[in-house]
Amino acid sequence: MTSLPFPLADTPDEGAARAGHQLFAGGTAEFLKGVVAMSGLPDADRVEVCFAGRSNVGKSSLINALTGRKGLARASNTPGRTQEINFFTVGEAHYLVDLPGYGFANAPLDVVKKWQALLKQYLSGRQTLRRAFVLIDARHGVKTVDEEILSLLDSSAVTFQVVLTKADKVKEKDREKVLAQVRSALSKHPAAFPEIVLTSSEKGDGIDTLRAIIATLE
Repeated sequence: MTSLPFPLADTPDEGAARAGHQLFAGGTAEFLKGVVAMSGLPDADRVEVCFAGRSNVGKSSLINALTGRKGLARASNTPGRTQEINFFTVGEAHYLVDLPGYGFANAPLDVVKKWQALLKQYLSGRQTLRRAFVLIDARHGVKTVDEEILSLLDSSAVTFQVVLTKADKVKEKDREKVLAQVRSALSKHPAAFPEIVLTSSEKGDGIDTLRAIIATLE
């Protein structure tokens, strides 16, 4: 029997789980700075991962769950308002990078163009960026608006891994249909990492797995 492409990530082994726990233990993650231009980026002196996702996908909730800091990443009440790349430190050797939410056609065109240019520069020019985590709502799967960021990651040669959010909101009978749709979409993207992480920030599902993945990137 052929195994499915893009399987769900396995539970981390003991060593990886320990590394993930140690990295995020004690809620020591801190907000460093918000960046609106490449000149404002902090020194590329540590392992870096970034999080991308359309607005309201649960990005802030996921970052808060990962770091154990409930109010660390704040969701804007106004869709598309936050146009900064936000950097968080985790320990002495990791950055978590929160990219602005995308997918709002009512944002001013000049704002959209400026953001897209900054995003392309960041993804193409950040040598310490080890992986992009693209958040996809487990209730809806990959939407047309997500395809632009996936294609941009392909062209930037940045390995990305899909993280399905809000898994607790999906009935088990509907989950396989969504997974099939996501797998089909990812098959068209050469930069896609061949595992999917299924998470629920509310229930804590998949958080330890994601912590272990981040902690073991070099």
